[in-house]
Amino acid sequence: MARQPRLILPNQPHHLIQRGNDNIAIFRDEDDYARFLGWLKESARFYRVAIHAYVLLPDQLQLLATPLDADGLALMMQKVGRLYVPWFNAKHSRSGTLFGGRFRTSVIDPAQYFLACMRYIELHPVRVQQAHSALDYPWSSHAHHAGVRADALITDHAKYWELGNTPFQREAAYNALVQQGLSMDELDTLDAAVLKGTALGSLAFKTELEKKTRRRILPAKRGRPFKARPDEGADGTAGS
Repeated sequence: MARQPRLILPNQPHHLIQRGNDNIAIFRDEDDYARFLGWLKESARFYRVAIHAYVLLPDQLQLLATPLDADGLALMMQKVGRLYVPWFNAKHSRSGTLFGGRFRTSVIDPAQYFLACMRYIELHPVRVQQAHSALDYPWSSHAHHAGVRADALITDHAKYWELGNTPFQREAAYNALVQQGLSMDELDTLDAAVLKGTALGSLAFKTELEKKTRRRILPAKRGRPFKARPDEGADGTAGS
């Protein structure tokens, strides 16, 4: 059976994960992280993809991004890979595949899950014990949203701007959300959506996506269709 194309929609935020092949390290030192981010910024601008949040970890990267068209997200990642992988292999005296297949992604309902997805991404170093706090980890967008330093890679989303009327208000409100963390239900829901490539949002959001894409977004109804009893006709009435 042919693999179903990824669900990527223009002007919708997407949670994206790309891991190293067999979980190998894709970043080994500071120069690796910096080079990747530089090429990501160039590629995102070229293919008109807005990056709202990111984290780079030794064996994976995660993005929250909105493409302007259906092809931009994939083209952006392809360009970064074409630039970064040969450079990384030459630098570290290795050859072969670096990334573990194609990236995984989930379309996000901004009204319900955008800020949760931001926190999921920026708190990931804490969950995997790479840092004591989100602000301690240098290779993520958290410092930008926390008001510590501006990040030219980031395009702030409308949901972040809704947190306050001034930068100080937005940063304070977002820091308070980060301090709250995420519940296990939220973590499991975000995990499952991006790993399975399913849309994440309300029933109304998913219903609207089905109409736009003509693809199954909502889960199929469970159970077998109703069958008439042997003493009933096809219309459910008693037989003679």
